[in-house]
Amino acid sequence: MNATVTPRYRQVKELIIRRISSGELQPRDRVPSENELVDATGVSRMTANRALRELNDEGYVERIAGVGTFVADFKAASHVLEVRNIAAEIERRGHTHSAIVLFSAQAPGDAAAAAALNIAADAPLSCVRIVHQESGLPIQLEDRYVVPDFAPDFLRQDFRITTPSAYLSSVSPLQEAEHVVRAQMPDAFTKKNLEMSDQEPCLVVTRRTWAHGNPVSFARLYHPGSRFELSGHYTPPGTKTSERHPATGETEND
Repeated sequence: MNATVTPRYRQVKELIIRRISSGELQPRDRVPSENELVDATGVSRMTANRALRELNDEGYVERIAGVGTFVADFKAASHVLEVRNIAAEIERRGHTHSAIVLFSAQAPGDAAAAAALNIAADAPLSCVRIVHQESGLPIQLEDRYVVPDFAPDFLRQDFRITTPSAYLSSVSPLQEAEHVVRAQMPDAFTKKNLEMSDQEPCLVVTRRTWAHGNPVSFARLYHPGSRFELSGHYTPPGTKTSERHPATGETEND
């Protein structure tokens, strides 16, 4: 059986993505032009154009007519659906984030994780289980599964200091995210680690993220119902944004 050959345009894309992921190319740095890519890689002008065009469409770079192509400033991007770093959220509230790592190893994930990541049920994944605390009070139990090839050093990180979301975002810009939210009664393990009362429900956020066109991470995030809420604000295109009080929802014009 012949091995699958990666198309040349995709090879060029991966070359640039690797330079961005490694930090060689920083946000707002100039990316090689079509002519420079032709000279450096030997591909055709059409192939170089397609690679840059797709990188632009996927959010890795910004193409400015008559000026050049530049690495996108990912930190400045804002999306309706955000992949949030819980440590940063806690710090914005003026509180202290801490974490307890309960499990960290390479092992097969469960059936749902394998299906979400499009891998065989017995394929190894980088798995962590972490309790995130806000000023000493448990607020999130995180079960995280990561494709090893995407982040080979994932399990070498000290997740008491950095969160999995923050580290994965530093490895490579995430292209796409999917969130599913549901309420359920916790099992004994979750209830114990989140210090929940017997009749308290938990809010579960299931998160799947993509990079390089493939799903690379799957997580279940459990939260005590009495200590967590999800919020968001949406303004339709063309509508003037009002000044809104976070707690009451009242606007300056009310």
